[in-house]
Amino acid sequence: MDYLKAFLCGGILCAIGQILIDKTQLTPARILTGYVVAGVLLGAVGVYQPISDWGGAGASVPLTGFGFALAKGVKKAVEEKGWLGVFTGGLTATAGGIAAAVIFGVLMALLFRPGDKR
Repeated sequence: MDYLKAFLCGGILCAIGQILIDKTQLTPARILTGYVVAGVLLGAVGVYQPISDWGGAGASVPLTGFGFALAKGVKKAVEEKGWLGVFTGGLTATAGGIAAAVIFGVLMALLFRPGDKR
């Protein structure tokens, strides 16, 4: 049942993104940025935690989950370190995901030799 919940939650988030691409003039970069900001805002008002609890990886893996993790990390760091946590909390909370993205990005670039399309 957890797999089904994750599939539904992630699928709904992806479907919303696809609708935004198809029906608006927003660029994909703006939609991705909007998803991160939406995760931060939904986490701030307490809505994203229940979604994350229900959807599992379907809510924590997409960009909204990244924004939520950033906000949660900042909140925790501010409680522990004061205002210095505003600058350190987000990166501390998401360091594993950021490191994995960089490592796998470099690995894929070495394996597949990306270049400009002509």
